Amino acid sequence: MPSSVIDHFSYDANKKSLQITFVSGLVYLYRNVPEKIFNMLKAAGSKGRYFNQHIKNHFKFKKLEDA
Repeated sequence: MPSSVIDHFSYDANKKSLQITFVSGLVYLYRNVPEKIFNMLKAAGSKGRYFNQHIKNHFKFKKLEDA
């Protein structure tokens, strides 16, 4: 299901890192994210709501770039 907040995202299982590109063009890398969290994000009916409840303010992150 499309998100009004998240454009796309990807996960690196070896590094346990989740990269999220927001519709605003901002790109963030979240560290030490369990694969279960990534799988739940993929399955979530509302990606933005899942992000706000389970990822934002729960994992260290780094801003990568602006689109």
